[in-house]
Amino acid sequence: MKHYNIPIFINHIGCPNSCVFCNQEKINGIETDITPKEVKKIIEEYLEFLPEAGHKEVAFFGGTFTGISFELQNEYLKIVKPFIDSKKINGIRISTRPDSINQDILDQLKYYGVKVIELGVQSLNQKVLDLTERNYLVEEVENASKLIKKNNIKLGIQLMIGLPGSNSEIEYETAKKTINLKPDMVRIYPALVLKDTKMEEMYRDGTYTPLTLEESVKIGTKIYSMIETEDIEIIRVGLQPSEDLRKEGIIVAGPFHPAFRELLEGEIYYEFLKKINSKKLEILEVIANEKNISKIVGIKGINKIRLKELRIKIDNNLRLDEFLINGKRYTRKNILNSMEEK
Repeated sequence: MKHYNIPIFINHIGCPNSCVFCNQEKINGIETDITPKEVKKIIEEYLEFLPEAGHKEVAFFGGTFTGISFELQNEYLKIVKPFIDSKKINGIRISTRPDSINQDILDQLKYYGVKVIELGVQSLNQKVLDLTERNYLVEEVENASKLIKKNNIKLGIQLMIGLPGSNSEIEYETAKKTINLKPDMVRIYPALVLKDTKMEEMYRDGTYTPLTLEESVKIGTKIYSMIETEDIEIIRVGLQPSEDLRKEGIIVAGPFHPAFRELLEGEIYYEFLKKINSKKLEILEVIANEKNISKIVGIKGINKIRLKELRIKIDNNLRLDEFLINGKRYTRKNILNSMEEK
């Protein structure tokens, strides 16, 4: 069943501090806080054009939802509940900080139909958390994750690669710790230097150097593979390229790419095919379902350029998770495991 989010951006309300990378106005493209009345209007507008079939969730993104007052949380949630009761909406998802979760909050969220809580974790290394001024302990992430799962609410984890103080080994260790939390879903973002943030100051004075696009792809492909291998859904990779983000000067530096996930997918298949073709065979023939072809050839056909002997054939009788390469059958997990071995 197709999934639809009805996004409600509550901007920066609820956040107890401003992290070094954060400029929510630029990320969301929204500069004003939203009223409960406006929430109702947004939901009604979305329901006018969304198909009746499909799983629909109201998604409160942007700020720290459970960091706002209990009363205001209640006002927002009460607006959504009639839509859930009438089965026009299937549930609610929110994003919040790990240190803004407790049982009282979870009791209210469950009552009003919250099905998913995404935690803005960013890193599970204490040094990185401190340098980015997240102001919570790794243990608080672990405790919040356990409590969410104990209450039968789906857990999402948001990770950011390339933050101050991090390196590839720290990123891979964070991925392992994330897997141990057993989330239902993960988002992966490369850290970008946005205008009017403390990270811009750090970049300008030379105390922070963002990843290059090549470095972020190399690290990202391994993390992506590690997480997907454990059957954890990766629901987004890279920031949504909103109109505001594309304005000149908003992204000061960092590995921004409007199709970051596609870059990672192309690299995963390139590395696997390169390994298979290490003996320099005359032809590297790949047979796959047509829905996988764009991933295999990469953005702008880059893999066909890098692997000159690559030949692609379509067989829609093949499942999405299986491939024939020079007559031998491989699965998606074979390919992902190959990335972990690097």
